[in-house]
Amino acid sequence: MYFDILDDMFKDFEEYKDIQKGKGVRGKLITIINPDAQKLAAVVEAIHLASLLHDDVIDEADMRRGVKSINAKYGEFTAVMLGDIIYSRAFYELTDFGEKIAKTVSNAVYLLSQGELEDVKLSSNINLDKNKYMQMIYKKTASLIEAACRAAALSKGYDENDFGLYGKNIGLAFQIVDDVLDITQDEKTLGKPNMHDFKEGKTTLPYIYLFEKLDNKDREKLKSLFKKDLSVDEKNWIKEKMQEEMVIEKCLLEAKNLVDGAKKAIEKYNIKDLELIADKIVNRSK
Repeated sequence: MYFDILDDMFKDFEEYKDIQKGKGVRGKLITIINPDAQKLAAVVEAIHLASLLHDDVIDEADMRRGVKSINAKYGEFTAVMLGDIIYSRAFYELTDFGEKIAKTVSNAVYLLSQGELEDVKLSSNINLDKNKYMQMIYKKTASLIEAACRAAALSKGYDENDFGLYGKNIGLAFQIVDDVLDITQDEKTLGKPNMHDFKEGKTTLPYIYLFEKLDNKDREKLKSLFKKDLSVDEKNWIKEKMQEEMVIEKCLLEAKNLVDGAKKAIEKYNIKDLELIADKIVNRSK
């Protein structure tokens, strides 16, 4: 239902119809917590879509979920303006939900924008600081999921902090798993070349953990591969080193611990669908 509301908001824009909306996880979380919050779910999904439009322009991405991105199909100007239109309408609709919910969601958009900027800055040089990485993915990915869960809890009369912790943790876990899949999965599954993050200047958690384990010679080699169009041999070298040091297992364990913390935060509410979503995050293949 919330996708219908979302589509109706932007039915006058032909380009909107070509946006690949994905699974609508944020909206799904909201409507599981409060089935009556369909419009709130649509607003949060709109904000997420707008952020992806801007993200694709920043990343110069040609594809989004296996099809041409809006910027590739219509140009960067159209993609940016369509993102602005969607953001603007979402904030207009957000005023219907009262000050606390409106501030909760709008603050997440503020954090999301900061995260985007931090991501760009961190991509200029190889980043080996885990704290900077975690702060960036919290802002860029987890903050809106956290806010969606908080807002839904507020609309239902639940403790927002319980659901906020749930949302934050699954958001962080989602991004860590995403970063792992960029390394472990093939191009067909991902819909883009694997190990693309490192080429784009994104030093994700697996690379940070790998660097910590390498000797000085191999550290220099890893640095030399940063932002490079990697050959098959170079990709295999990174994967072999990660396998030797059990880096992927370490990252997935970290994601699992976050998910366990998320489920614990809301266990007293006994909402099985939220537990299932949390589990799927660490067990997904794409």
